[in-house]
Amino acid sequence: MFMKGIVMKRLICALAIAAGALAACDVTHPVAVVGPKNTVYRGTATASFLEGGWFQATNGKTTCSGRYMPAAETKTVTFPVSCNNGLRGIGTATYETPYAGGGEIVMQDGARWKFIFGRGALIV
Repeated sequence: MFMKGIVMKRLICALAIAAGALAACDVTHPVAVVGPKNTVYRGTATASFLEGGWFQATNGKTTCSGRYMPAAETKTVTFPVSCNNGLRGIGTATYETPYAGGGEIVMQDGARWKFIFGRGALIV
């Protein structure tokens, strides 16, 4: 009986450590954003468990970034986007899988930019 108690305590400790490690885990994916005149911005998107995530992409001259909150019951997230040249917009992205998806960013000037994350971003 004593050994069962020790084994159970160790199992509970191991599960608590694993849960803590997962909660602090960030996952990074490639991102491609296609802007005006098919200008491609490349970068990364990082998702953090229970905290949402962020992306940053650049074409070498202009850098754009945004943060999003986790999607509770839907596969779609909406996020503000800002660029270092003053341009701003609102992005909407849908997860096709937990690791990939895409959508668009509607900039303040009305331009619609394509947003891709995951493996699909590597072939743009």
